[in-house]
Parts: sequence; structure tokens; C-alpha cells
Amino acid sequence: MIEDKNQSRTPISELGEFGLIDHLTKHFEVTQKSTIKSIGDDAAVLDFKSKQVVITTDLLVEHVHFDLSYMPLKHLGYKAMIANLSDVYAMNANATQVTIAIAISNRFPLEALEELYAGIEAASKIYGVDVVGGDTTSSTTGLIISITAVGEVNKNDVVYRSGAKPNDLLVVTGDLGAAYMGLQILEREKEVFKVNPNNQPDLEPYTYIVERQLKPEARKDIVKLLKDLKVKPTSMIDISDGLSSEIIHLCKQSDVGAVLYENKIPLDPQVISTCEEFNIDSTTIALNGGEDYELLMTISQEDFPKIKGNPNLTVIGYMTEKEQGMHLITRGDALIPLIAKGWNALKDQ
Repeated sequence: MIEDKNQSRTPISELGEFGLIDHLTKHFEVTQKSTIKSIGDDAAVLDFKSKQVVITTDLLVEHVHFDLSYMPLKHLGYKAMIANLSDVYAMNANATQVTIAIAISNRFPLEALEELYAGIEAASKIYGVDVVGGDTTSSTTGLIISITAVGEVNKNDVVYRSGAKPNDLLVVTGDLGAAYMGLQILEREKEVFKVNPNNQPDLEPYTYIVERQLKPEARKDIVKLLKDLKVKPTSMIDISDGLSSEIIHLCKQSDVGAVLYENKIPLDPQVISTCEEFNIDSTTIALNGGEDYELLMTISQEDFPKIKGNPNLTVIGYMTEKEQGMHLITRGDALIPLIAKGWNALKDQ
């Protein structure tokens, strides 16, 4: 972590655990009607009346999920929120509350945590969620962040991974591979910096892909868009581990196969040009990159006229009978089995 030697550093020990929580959360506002009691008691109290509640948790560990040599703490707080909120939107639900738990080593002063929580607060305001609790503890291995997100959804609107049927269309939001290529740029510049600390990186040509890595967004807008279009996906998942592994998840949960067309996968021009610069195949990156936080869904063919031509949604294939397997059709019309080579946090990195 690169630190400004002139910055003031307030030891966490000066505040104590409860003082720290009070300090970091004093600016958080309650905006959700379902939040009855927020921070300050033994537990938060929520009231969802007739809605169904969705809950999801993510754990981010320093040196496994993020590198503070190029990930600013404010961006990290924001991104940690996005990773969780994206899972709520993948259920076709509206995110309403989160709890934040962090473990910190003594190398982090109060000012560093203020930056982290500034990112969390920014995301909470943009996405309209209440921070209603959490925990802090010490760590001997760096920074650990755990966020639990809560959301609400009408019983008839919830979408699982298990509802896809043969002949459903496979649809994706946005474009893919940008976050992974942004990471490649940041890793390259980190190595250059190690060799020559006076060298200032020129990230201007890579603005989009670097932002997709450091400050991704969750597709809350898609939940509203689908409702406005009167389209309920038959299945849905967020793309955090790579397109191929997410398609495989949908297929296994829904007991179907899939055909994915290489020439339909949406790629930003900056991804294509950066892949050429690194001499790697852009389709491989789109299939296996991860951290795009786009939504992958299946929809009935009857709903195709409703989404046709929508710039937010791209049809990239269709679902088949399970026996036909899961395949990519290349630009040269070759049939290649889909395999999951995406992010796996439990394998040796």
C-alpha cells in the first residue's frame, strides 16, 4: 500500500471497537421504509410486509481478491458493495440493506478506514441501500471485508438459476471481458513501477477497462428495465466468475444444454485492442475473465420482440435439450464444448 508520509495517522486503538463503528457510520442515512431499526442496537430490525426477502454474502480477502498497491481503498469499498448488490439484482430483486464486517491489521490507520467507508457510503447512496450494522475485529493477515446484502422482491417476480427451458434465448447485459483486461493493465503497470518507481503510468488509452476493474457498477437498471418491458427472465445469474462458468451454472441448475455464438458476444473496442496488444484471444477473455458484474439471463422466445434492438441486452445464443451439451459455435462454425476456466477462489493462484 503506497502511503503519503505527510498524511496524519490516527491509530485505531484510540477509538476502540464501538467508537470506531460510530465514527465510520455516523454519516450513513436510512432511506428504506423496510428499515425499522438501523445501527446502534444488538441487531437491525427490518419489515418487508408481504415481500419475499433475498440475502447474499461475499467475503473479500487481501492478496486473494484485491491488491492495495493499485486498488484505492475508496474504490475497494465501492466494489465490495457492488459484488454483493449484483447478486441481489440477479434474483430480479431490489437491494435494500447491507451489513459490513471488516478485519484489519494495525498497519491501517483510521484515515485509511475512512476512505474505505467513503466508498461504501457512495455506493449505498447511489444504489439506495441502508447500511444497518456490521462488525470490526483485528487481523494478522491484512484486510478482510465481508458484506451481507438484503433485498426484497414480490413472490411472483423472483428469478432463480433453475428455470431455463430448451429454446429459451440466452441474453447478456452490457459487454464482457473489460474488468479482466483492466486488471492486466494494472498488473503490468505495477511491475513497471517496481522496476522504476519514478515512472508514471499512462492509463489514458485504457480508461474504460481500468474503471471496469476498479469501479464496476451493478445492473440495478436492468431489474427496472425488465419490469418496464414486461419481461420476466426464466433464469438469471450475475457474471462474476466468467461467462462460460455462469452459462454452465444455468445449464446445470436448469437441466438444459446451451449453444453460444462467438460472434454474438458483446466486446468493447478497448477490450479488443488491449487483447491484441497482449496477444491474447478476446473470446477467451470474455468467456473466462470475470468481475464484469453484468447479468446473464434466459428469456422465452415469445419475449424476443420486447427486447429486440434494446442497447442494454444482447442475444448470444439459446438453450437446448440437456443431451445436446453446452457448446460454443466459433466464427468459423466449429463446435467447441464450453468449459469453466473462470475465477476459482479455492484453487492455487
